[in-house]
Amino acid sequence: MTDIAVSDAWHATFPGGHVGVLLMEGIDNTAPNATLDARKRALEERLRAQFGDLSRQDLLELDVLKAYRAYYKRFGQTYHVQLQLESVVHKAKSLPSVSPLVDASFVAELDTLVLTANHDADRLVWPLRIDVTGGGEVFEGMNGKVRTLRANDMMMADEGGVVCTILYGQDRRTRVTAATTQALFVCYAPAGVGETRVRRQLLATQDNVRLFAPQAATRQLEIYEAGVHR
Repeated sequence: MTDIAVSDAWHATFPGGHVGVLLMEGIDNTAPNATLDARKRALEERLRAQFGDLSRQDLLELDVLKAYRAYYKRFGQTYHVQLQLESVVHKAKSLPSVSPLVDASFVAELDTLVLTANHDADRLVWPLRIDVTGGGEVFEGMNGKVRTLRANDMMMADEGGVVCTILYGQDRRTRVTAATTQALFVCYAPAGVGETRVRRQLLATQDNVRLFAPQAATRQLEIYEAGVHR
């Protein structure tokens, strides 16, 4: 397995929280993805059938959304996956097409509602660290905008700096591209989401990747629980 450390501060700050990691290799991120597109359409229909009669307030009462809402509320922000779910269910929006790898994790994410980042594993400077932002770290987001991070946000960093936080998402330096052949998917779950749902997200992502890259191999699938030291 690859080297991922977990800080004592993460354990102390996020009791009941989890981080799940899935590392896959042997991927062609340019492969046709008609089967994955069909899965997107099926998910859209299922979500509308399942949640279409619920109001926005009713959606917010789903346990997993309540857990993320409580986390984001501390920072005065809104969970973006909640907004994406609303756009599909209440506004009849379709899921976007970015790249097979990005789409694979996003389809799973909208199904489980578990926040997931994806990185090109070859762009990461190993080892990695699951930790807590101290506040003041400099971070370049996917859009190229440089931000100064707020304190007490769940994060992952490599030897080159922070690569993802719950509030600000993933960084630009380690982003997935058409050339990516080895991908790291990372789920971030505050207390209330639970290990079972995180595992479901990782397995769903793995299954989605194999729709367009059946040769892809899983090198690591692991879940870390805050408060449980190894």
